[in-house]
Amino acid sequence: MQLLVVGAGEMGRWFAAHCGAESVAFADRDPETAREAADTLERADAVALDTRRAFDVVCLAVPMSVTATAIETHADRATRAVVDVSGEMRDAVDTLESHAAGRERASFHPLFSASNAPGSVPMVTVEGGPTIDRIAAALESAGNDVFETTVATHDDAMETVQAKAHTAVLAYALAAGDVDQRFHTALSGPLSELVDGLTGNTPAVYAEIQDRFEGGEAVAEAAAKLAEADHDAFVELYEEAGE
Repeated sequence: MQLLVVGAGEMGRWFAAHCGAESVAFADRDPETAREAADTLERADAVALDTRRAFDVVCLAVPMSVTATAIETHADRATRAVVDVSGEMRDAVDTLESHAAGRERASFHPLFSASNAPGSVPMVTVEGGPTIDRIAAALESAGNDVFETTVATHDDAMETVQAKAHTAVLAYALAAGDVDQRFHTALSGPLSELVDGLTGNTPAVYAEIQDRFEGGEAVAEAAAKLAEADHDAFVELYEEAGE
C-alpha cells in the first residue's frame, strides 16, 4: 500500500507509522517538515504539496479548520481510499462524500497525542472496503481500540471529552494560586497533573477544538452557578453532579 500523508506533523507521522503502508510520501506546506517526517520512517520520502503522483491511499492530517479544503484538493491523488485524522467528523465526512467518489472513504480520530499512543480511535466509514479494513486492522494491531461510530455521536461526545474538559482544566490553571506542593490534596494534585499534561503543547490545536465544538460556555455557566450558590443551593448542585 502506497500512502500519501498531507500534513507531516505529529498525527500524520503517527498514522503513517501504524496504518500498514509499505511506502509513505509526506507533503506539507513546509517542505522541511515533510523531509523531517520522511527521515523518521524507512521507505518514506517527501513530495511537493502539489504533487500529481497517484497513491493507493491519501490521508489528510491537517488542522480541522482546513480539512475539507484539503480533501477537495488532494482526494484525486488516491486510487483506492481517502481518509483523514483531523479529529472532526461533520465537515470531513461531508467532504469525503462529495469529493472522493469512487474510492473507499473513512474518517479516523485518534483520541490521544502520538506520545500517549496507543488509545481509542473512533471511525466513521463513508464507503468501506478492503483498504479501509486493512488500515483499521493495522491500527488495531498497534494496540489501538478502533471502533465504528456516527458523525452525530462522535461530535456530541467531543463537546464533553474535549471542549468541556479542556475548558475546565484550563480554567483551573488560570484561577489556581501558586502553592507549596505539600499542600496538594487527592483532588488538587491530579488536577495540577492534568494542567501539566494539557499545557506545553500546541495551543492552536486546542483553539481549533474550542472553535469547532460547543461546550466551553456550559462549563463557565456551571462554575458561575457554583460560585454564586448559597449553602443549600451548593448542596443541591453537589448532589446533582453525582447523579
